[in-house]
Amino acid sequence: MKKIVCTLALLAGLSSAAQAQSNVSLGLKAGASYTSFVGKQAPSEESIFGFHAGAFANIGLTRLFAFQPEIIYSQKGSNPSVVDFKNRLHYVDVPLAFHVNADGLFFEAGPQVGFLVAAQQKAGNTSTDIKPAFNTIDFGYLAGLGYQRKTGLGIGLRYNGGFTNIPKAQTVGNVTVQNNIRNSAFQLYLTYSFGG
Repeated sequence: MKKIVCTLALLAGLSSAAQAQSNVSLGLKAGASYTSFVGKQAPSEESIFGFHAGAFANIGLTRLFAFQPEIIYSQKGSNPSVVDFKNRLHYVDVPLAFHVNADGLFFEAGPQVGFLVAAQQKAGNTSTDIKPAFNTIDFGYLAGLGYQRKTGLGIGLRYNGGFTNIPKAQTVGNVTVQNNIRNSAFQLYLTYSFGG
């Protein structure tokens, strides 16, 4: 929780700095996510749909390059091959995207850190808290493209991949087992920028 507060303070500071810059715009974004688990020990499960939403500050560094820190609520997870069964993870993600711009069209890439705030396993109408089984911090990366101006509507498509394993290591006797299972998410979203 302390790290989330620090991250929010950092973004607030960037937003304050953004107000003083004419090449900076603030904005909102929201859209659909298509997520699954990947890795050597990832079970063969189906991807699931979720949503994500949040805010960003687009900071123009030059005519071609921009830096865009964000804070995003994001649903992730997978659907085991069992009827009415679903694993849903809820994150507060902090992407740090670097944009290459060409008259509104952009390509982006950068690191991302996610903070797990909740995790449920749903079977029919029953929901079980499974957060204790997962690591609370998820380091990853992003890459994507889209169209976004300093003012008005925009659209984008992004992929988020994880570097870190999401389940906690388990110790049985003298043996510690760390399963290689990571988050994978495609995000299609709309943005609205409040110009600089």
